[in-house]
Amino acid sequence: MVDRPLDEAELVERARRGDLEAWETLVRTYQGIAFRTAYLLAGNGADAEEAAQDGFVKAQRALRSFRRGAPLRPWLLRIVANEARNRRRSAGRRERLTLRAVDELRPGDAVPSPEAALLLREEHERLLAALERLPDDHRDAIACRFLLELSEEETAEALGIRRGTVKSRLARALARLRESLEGEA
Repeated sequence: MVDRPLDEAELVERARRGDLEAWETLVRTYQGIAFRTAYLLAGNGADAEEAAQDGFVKAQRALRSFRRGAPLRPWLLRIVANEARNRRRSAGRRERLTLRAVDELRPGDAVPSPEAALLLREEHERLLAALERLPDDHRDAIACRFLLELSEEETAEALGIRRGTVKSRLARALARLRESLEGEA
């Protein structure tokens, strides 16, 4: 008999019954996206690590209330996002977003020339500065949808809002970004 890999639903069910190995498999599966989510919302690595870890702990404790058959990722990311936002609020600081998450999503790109790298870095810095000027709810929507490449539905789930709210926040945020960047040009 050949062992087949367990699917997410089976792992969740096992973890619900106290199987730590199943929970560890789920954690390993989602730790990267959880950290990136927390990093984009918290603004720094230390807070992001703690938010992701605390999010996993809270998710494990709440696993019994998780709706059977629902996708785990959006539910988990919502918990992590809430932890990250709470850390950002309680710390009282708003550091600039970084493109670490974006850079990790583009492996294998050709190495640009030094001039092109400098221009690209300047563009990234302009974009980050414009993102930082957005209200928190708009920046969070942009981060989830475009930097983490979550679907609208996953973004809504992660932020705890309706899909229509995601669409309207994204439209307003993109319009503000466009105005801000055109005003600098």
